[in-house]
This record gives sequence, structure tokens and C-alpha cells, in this order.
Amino acid sequence: MSLIELIGVKKLYSMGESEVKALNGVDLSIQQGEFLSIVGPSGSGKSTLLNMIGCIDTPTSGKVLLEGKDISSLGDRELTRTRLRKIGFVFQQFYLLPTLTTLENVELPMKEARVPHAQRRARAEELLSHVSLSNRAGHYPNQLSGGEQQRVAIARALANRPHLILADEPTGEVDSQTTDRIVSLLRDLHSEQGITVIIVTHDLKIADSTDRLVSLNDGRIESDVSHVRTDRGPEPVQSLVEHHKDGPEMITGKDGGGPDMVTGRDENETNRGQD
Repeated sequence: MSLIELIGVKKLYSMGESEVKALNGVDLSIQQGEFLSIVGPSGSGKSTLLNMIGCIDTPTSGKVLLEGKDISSLGDRELTRTRLRKIGFVFQQFYLLPTLTTLENVELPMKEARVPHAQRRARAEELLSHVSLSNRAGHYPNQLSGGEQQRVAIARALANRPHLILADEPTGEVDSQTTDRIVSLLRDLHSEQGITVIIVTHDLKIADSTDRLVSLNDGRIESDVSHVRTDRGPEPVQSLVEHHKDGPEMITGKDGGGPDMVTGRDENETNRGQD
């Protein structure tokens, strides 16, 4: 059984008198333990697709199955529980709470899941050690570099031992050296723990580092290529994504807001459907 399966998924939005097809008949199957990237120009449907996979939104028609269960059949409370316990989110802009320390930010999803204090504290310390930030446990986000903040965000995404990590432009705010470190960390999580990792990116080097590349255009899958990593760099996928060079989009749109980092609630409903 696939971890995620989309069957004939369409998502339509009304924009005044017009109807926008954000997704237009998407069929996609993702197995447990895959490491893949999603690319496409602005407006291609990438963010809408991640919203579907992340149980933030439901399709207008078609089915989205997570571990064989149709998310359209789930109520709000069960969708929230699914996001909290099975999916970890990593975003371009980190979304760390500025009034919490690094350790407290990592603890937050476990607090929402009602994990006992001692257990969540030990887990948060373990995760900060895993991302080499134990010495920053008492620091606040504004005392960290961009790369350190993103590593904290990855640790937070892992807090409740999710089956799936969704990373939307996770290196968009960091330099090239830090990009390599973050991608290496995500790959290690995949290879060592068997976590399924899905990365939306405009960076061809990152796309080429994944085991599978899904290219979207106009709400449809344009290509789906496995084993694209080579020793020659990004050339094998260049032809697929050379026209996908528009600016990065967040999972819930381009104007900030974004979903709650713990539950995946969308605080910016008006932005949804723009991609």
C-alpha cells in the first residue's frame, strides 16, 4: 500500500467570475521511504499539491489517500490529529515562535500532542543534538543564524516521529553552504530513519539530489522521473525544469501568514489556491 496516493485529483477555486484549476486531474503514488522533489513554475499547482498531501486542504474531486484512508472522509479534529502526529512541516521562513527558546520551539508539537513534560524535554534535547544545536538550546530565534533556525525547524518537524516530512523551499533563506548541510540532513533522515521526504524547490542542485523528480505545470504532472541523481550535477533534470525559475512560493501562498506549525491550520485562507 502506498503511503500517499492521489487519484484524479482536481482542485478548483472561484476567483470572481472565473474558475481557477489549481490541480487538474493529478494521479500520483508515493511509497513509504521515498525521497523526492517537486518542481514547477509559479501557478503550476505545487503548493496546492502539498496542501493536499499535508491534509491542509481537500480536493474538489478525486481522492487523496494517506495510508489508505481518504482524507475527504476525515473530520476537522481527525485531520488536525493526522497533521500533528504523522506529518512534519518545514518552511522557507522557519516560523519559529520568537518568545520561545530553541528547546521550547522543538517541544511545542509534543506539548500540543499532550506528551508528558519530562518525555518531551528529553526528546527535544535528543533532536537538538541530532541537528548539532545542543549548545543553542537556551537561545531565542533572533539569536540564531538562518541556517540554525532552519535546523531547529527540522528538529521541530521530527518531534512527534512523523512518517512524512514536507519541506517547502527549505533552503530559500540560507546560503549555498548551509543549503548543502540542510539537504544532507534531510537525506540522512530519509536513509537512516526511513522517513518519506518531499521537497518543493526551484534549486536544480537540490532537485538532482533526490531520488525522484515530479514536475508540475498548469495543475498537471508534466513528468515523473526516478533515479535522477548523478555525479554530474543537475544536468539530467535541467531539461525538465529549465523553465521553472520563478520565485519560490510558500505552501499557503505568497503573502506570509502560513499554516500553524503544529496543526497545519491555515491562517491565511485567502492565499490558498494561488499555486
